[in-house]
Amino acid sequence: MYKIGIIREGKVPPDARTPLTPEQCSEILHRFPVEILVEPSDIRCYKNTEYQERGIPMSDDLRNCDILIGVKEVPIDKLVAEKTYLFFSHTIKKQAQNRRLLQATLEKHIRLIDFEKLTDDRGDRLIAFGFYAGLVGTHNALWTYGRRSGAYTLPRMHACHDYSEVQATYKNVNLPPLRIVLTGGGRVAAGAVRNLHDFGIHQVSPKDFLSKDFDHPVFTQLFAQDYVQHRDGPRIFDKEHFYAHGEEYLSIFAPYAHRADIFINGIYYDRRAPKFFTTEELADPGFNVQVIADVSCDIGPDASIPVTLRPSTIVNPVYGIDRNTGLECPPFQANAVDVMAIDNLPSELPRDASQFFGRQLIDNILPELLHEHDSAIITRALITENGRLTAPYTYLSDYVAAGVL
Repeated sequence: MYKIGIIREGKVPPDARTPLTPEQCSEILHRFPVEILVEPSDIRCYKNTEYQERGIPMSDDLRNCDILIGVKEVPIDKLVAEKTYLFFSHTIKKQAQNRRLLQATLEKHIRLIDFEKLTDDRGDRLIAFGFYAGLVGTHNALWTYGRRSGAYTLPRMHACHDYSEVQATYKNVNLPPLRIVLTGGGRVAAGAVRNLHDFGIHQVSPKDFLSKDFDHPVFTQLFAQDYVQHRDGPRIFDKEHFYAHGEEYLSIFAPYAHRADIFINGIYYDRRAPKFFTTEELADPGFNVQVIADVSCDIGPDASIPVTLRPSTIVNPVYGIDRNTGLECPPFQANAVDVMAIDNLPSELPRDASQFFGRQLIDNILPELLHEHDSAIITRALITENGRLTAPYTYLSDYVAAGVL
């Protein structure tokens, strides 16, 4: 019988999410031959007592657990050797800040399963927080524009109990005739569209967005064929070719930047693809975007939005970018673009997001994880095992070796 430990989130800034709610832990105990132990936490969105009321034991010592599950990166000094871990490691793009984390998992002979790489046979992800990132990020974009313009006020999501409480406030908000451009077609974009619809904002086609005037707020959703073009000129768009040869494409986003007030970015960026715009374009008087909500939060220079210089935080969600210099400045200034780039957006709605995530974990991942032999789903997401990178991740060898004496 496997023993599963739900670890206490230790990353700074703190994250209130949990991979499994108390109710879901109880469900697992009835459905699967496992034990569950929860590490107590003062910041988790579900209180320790909520787990205990469901009969879920708590312990500060999870060393007897076989599988340890968290959300964000685990502090290196908290990693327990020779265990199976599931969390978002943020190492697969060779993120410099997490190199030491990956080195430590190898040194400690940890089986690291990255949530981001749990996919089906078609490569579609089976578990993610993206929907809630898009939903919260879009709310924050509108909150930022309200702060900047003074035209209306919105509460912060993290100050509310859940999304239902936030949504109830929307009927009292009179938005000006904003123009919002949203990029992407995945989970993030789906969450963004849900929030925009909940606001009562009408969706229009990219063509109408650029050519028509509106006396009410509208948004348009752009896919790759709407914002890039092959450098040889217009042609029938081949999505697979673009993904494979992004360096052959140019951005054609400028017309939208000249019409939109708010830009919400939800794409998965490949460094070979063009950026939406250059820093120099900010100084163009025609560049109309005043608020950028970069939900993807890729940090430059390898980023689709060059002014996403750093992540922002839930406490300080916005920073400004001076249009003339491209340098950071205080937010809400007349000659600046405001950037909202929180990298843990779902943590603003931790109870909703945790319940959503845990449902996917129970339905899509646990049956595969608890199988006698690793399934293809688990194998695809297994980054380290027995002190080595697994075959699909040997491309990280140079990343791991860097800085090792």
